[in-house]
Amino acid sequence: MAIKRIKAFFEFEAAGGIVLALAAIAAMIIANSPLSVWYEAFIHAPVSIRIGEFGIAKDASHWINDGLMAIFFFLVGLELKREVLIGELSNIKQIILPAGAALGGMIMPAIVYLLFNYNEPDFWKGWAIPAATDIAFALGILSLLGNRVPNSLKVFLVSIAIFDDIGAILIIALFYTNDLSLGSLAVAGLCLPFLYLLNRRNVTSITPYLLIGVIMWIAVLKSGIHATLAGVVLALFIPMFDRTDPEHSPVEELEHDLHNTVAFGILPLFAFANSGISLKGAGFAELFHSVPLGIAAGLFIGKQLGVMIMCWLIFKLGISTMPRGMNFKQIYGASLLCGVGFTMSLFIGGLAFAGDTTLFDERLGIIMGSIVSGIAGYMMLKATLKEDINSTSVDLTRH
Repeated sequence: MAIKRIKAFFEFEAAGGIVLALAAIAAMIIANSPLSVWYEAFIHAPVSIRIGEFGIAKDASHWINDGLMAIFFFLVGLELKREVLIGELSNIKQIILPAGAALGGMIMPAIVYLLFNYNEPDFWKGWAIPAATDIAFALGILSLLGNRVPNSLKVFLVSIAIFDDIGAILIIALFYTNDLSLGSLAVAGLCLPFLYLLNRRNVTSITPYLLIGVIMWIAVLKSGIHATLAGVVLALFIPMFDRTDPEHSPVEELEHDLHNTVAFGILPLFAFANSGISLKGAGFAELFHSVPLGIAAGLFIGKQLGVMIMCWLIFKLGISTMPRGMNFKQIYGASLLCGVGFTMSLFIGGLAFAGDTTLFDERLGIIMGSIVSGIAGYMMLKATLKEDINSTSVDLTRH
């Protein structure tokens, strides 16, 4: 009976978001308890891999953020490729609305953040932190509303999150890159023709791709570009279909194989390693600093404004139409859920303020903004979907 319940939980659509939240809560509790010493020892534990003269030495948190998260980005790349080739993003008419909404939902949070920090140039580098949406949390919250959620609304939210991921990947590559090592970049670039050749020759075994991918990841790690981007690039070369067996899709097979590992292993571990915010000695100035406040406001206020304004403009200009089964109230509820920026926001925050010794912790703003956005989005959609059910019931009784 217990095994069946555990299996049922992991099959539950919101399970990934729940485990992610529990990992973050556990980190917060431990970081503010007598166990905080052990928590710090864990995330700063030195881990090195050495072969002869060559070696990589990082602490545990860097291995999680640079290494394990490359697998997460690899999965994101696989999902993007599938959606563009055969999914919701394969039809240009279907992508205009979520693409525009995602663009507004990245620009407006950055503006709101910069308004909070306009007189502090040293803090401007955190502008991209509230730009992304956490798809695991957002879909997890949406799934709590059950089968009342129209499929078009779920597709709309997923599509926005996908475009957000694309935007976040580009932002990391363009704005959060350290001093470049041309030699390492050249090694990474040499991996691309080999990956292309494997794809063109219809090699569907994942092993050769992974071997080249590991070399490319090491080269990117040493180049100054964030190593996780190697995961996205590698995913683009995995064949969508086996040309000798059209029913076999290496991309979809890998997605299926990696989903549980990422959702219930890598992302919770990332959340645990990055959410341990110590509030010991924190006063008013630390809790209400312009950086965490700007991030929280960007997620809660900027996201909903950006998404709603862009959707209104797109409808007003006749570029796209309202998806079937949806209305403006539901779009507003989805725009609130877009303010749940947990995973990618933590990731970008770590890049933006890495090594800074400041009087604030950007993670406070991420958690505050995400919690408020999630609750508000859930309450709005719950009320809206209930109204739709009631109005449908009235219409049926009249007929």
